[in-house]
Amino acid sequence: MEESTSSSKRPARWFGSAEEEEAPPDARQLLAEVAKGDERAFEQLYDMIAGALFGLIQRIVRDAAQSEEVAQEVLVEVWRTATHYRPERGSVQAWVLTLAHRRAVDRVRSAQAATAREARAGSQDRGRPFDEVSEAVTARWERQQVRRCVSTLTELQRESVMLTYYQGYTFREAAGLLSAPSSTVKTRLRDGLIRLRDCLGVGR
Repeated sequence: MEESTSSSKRPARWFGSAEEEEAPPDARQLLAEVAKGDERAFEQLYDMIAGALFGLIQRIVRDAAQSEEVAQEVLVEVWRTATHYRPERGSVQAWVLTLAHRRAVDRVRSAQAATAREARAGSQDRGRPFDEVSEAVTARWERQQVRRCVSTLTELQRESVMLTYYQGYTFREAAGLLSAPSSTVKTRLRDGLIRLRDCLGVGR
């Protein structure tokens, strides 16, 4: 009888108590931390949105290599502009996918425009040697300028930029190839892009 009484007085265990593990942060919390420069939050957000991000871009761009490149550009934009997100305008995923859709469409239009220019150039008379030489010199100078600016990067910055932007590797794949944490690769990539932008005079 006493055992029954004592057992009835034991406190019941309530679900949702402090003993349970804390729920993982949602996308808005993660993006708020990304806006403060939190690389760990960026990795978690990446894991949360990567599938939808790559799927949307792939459907628009079609080409796998270009899709990967556009996705990298979107991720860099998310990192740089996280403070621009406004919750009242929609979810974080909707915001990221809007950025992705815009960049993917721009890439398709750019490719179509390049194809059209090549077609026009092929149908025109090539009796303009001065213009051809001028274009060749300009293109060569631009390549030399890019190489010069790339040479100013640190080794890890340069390798991070080359692997992710020019060879299409994801952050994690690049991290594996460089034997470095993915957060380090992301930081070096961001720093390298800023340095290249300043060296090339982009946006001035």
